[in-house]
Amino acid sequence: MSGGTRGALLVVTLWGLAALAAPWLEAEANRIALERILAPPSWSAPMGRDDLGRPLLARVLVGARLSLGVTLVVVALAAAVGTLIGVLAGWYGGLLDLLVVRVIDVFLAFPGILLAIALAGILGPGIDNLVIALSVVGWVGFARLARAQTLSLRTRDHVQVAQALGTPLPRLLRLHVLPLLSGPLVVEATFALAAVIVAEAGLSFLGLGVQPPTPSWGALIRDGTRYLLIAPHVVLMPGLALLSLVVAINLLGDRLRDHLGGRPR
Repeated sequence: MSGGTRGALLVVTLWGLAALAAPWLEAEANRIALERILAPPSWSAPMGRDDLGRPLLARVLVGARLSLGVTLVVVALAAAVGTLIGVLAGWYGGLLDLLVVRVIDVFLAFPGILLAIALAGILGPGIDNLVIALSVVGWVGFARLARAQTLSLRTRDHVQVAQALGTPLPRLLRLHVLPLLSGPLVVEATFALAAVIVAEAGLSFLGLGVQPPTPSWGALIRDGTRYLLIAPHVVLMPGLALLSLVVAINLLGDRLRDHLGGRPR
């Protein structure tokens, strides 16, 4: 394992631990101190304070819980739905496959973030609606990958032998197809994690995600833009937190893709 990979893994681990510790920091994250409004970083507040004197470090750590929680739920839902649709389309082919391909083409014709913004705007702000909007957009990548791999795997000798022996389809897919799909799907999920984190921050920045006073990285960056010239730390700190996590996850995804070769074995 290279130094860069170890560093990326360390960053992701630290943010994961911060998300787990967030429940004990919520009181501190919402504690107003008007005498310390927009105070710069110091020993008592390493990331400085926001426009209400609240410590940015505590708010960024609490925001990590929201961002990672939403991201994990969205990626899990998108992976489950997309994999199921892609495997069935690739296995059965015919009209079902044609319909799935056309739906995927429609989704890919538009930038995913624009579709998410439109859905979130229709559904309204809130965590639940945010998860729904991002999941509706996120399943496409998993479905396309699962379909392409299934088209190749269904002609393998061991799959055809299991089919000839009368193995029930659910058991056949579970034992002979999905294990060979797991490598590419894990790589896809890793990159999806980074993409969803950015998308969640973007929707929260636009006011379509979690609502105040609950902190999220996108909302923290949005609120800090009003004080960019007089207190740049209010924008830079949550921005650097977002950047560090996304870069670390993408780096891990690259290493994982190189290790697995992006192909089933």
